[in-house]
Amino acid sequence: MPSLPVLTELSPAEFIGELDPLLAIYADAMGADPDGLPGRREVMRRHAGYPAFRAVTARLDREGPVVGFAYGFHGAGGQWWHDAVWSALSWSLGLTAAAHWLADCMELAEIHVLTPRQRMGIGTRLMLAMTAGRPERTVMLSTPDRETTARRLYRRLGFSDLMTGYSFPGGSPPYAIMGALLPLRDPIAADSRPRSASPSI
Repeated sequence: MPSLPVLTELSPAEFIGELDPLLAIYADAMGADPDGLPGRREVMRRHAGYPAFRAVTARLDREGPVVGFAYGFHGAGGQWWHDAVWSALSWSLGLTAAAHWLADCMELAEIHVLTPRQRMGIGTRLMLAMTAGRPERTVMLSTPDRETTARRLYRRLGFSDLMTGYSFPGGSPPYAIMGALLPLRDPIAADSRPRSASPSI
């Protein structure tokens, strides 16, 4: 069984100070176009100033390099992602549903693990650490609208598809908008329960 990753929470200032190595992880995990990285860096820097910002990094051991990270914040009107998704959900599901998911939500902006270190449980640990103790009612994210390891992880944690085939304003590949109620389901704890403790069906 692989050892647990070492997780570290960063302050907004510490996060900004680590942007270059974190951006390298983003580029590796996303196969990102290098020409788009300066713009992504500016977006991440700006997000560090959003309300209730939280960032967590993962290492395989205390002295090792960062192999994964996640960050998010309290979603609110005036934020680009929040406003775009509110408008789209209101149109597709109705204003009541949009408010249900977005009126008191945490936006999980990014979660990435280096490609060679994926499928080791690091993403699960990052997600649980990111959302632990959050006061918001829901957590929301967007992910490429295809079957990926990340999307299967989100489903195991309790996320469901709210909208699929969505292109953000300005044009983008199709995304799925996903949401979950907090606290997240802990698949690690569920998998470790004795079989006798599992409810019968």
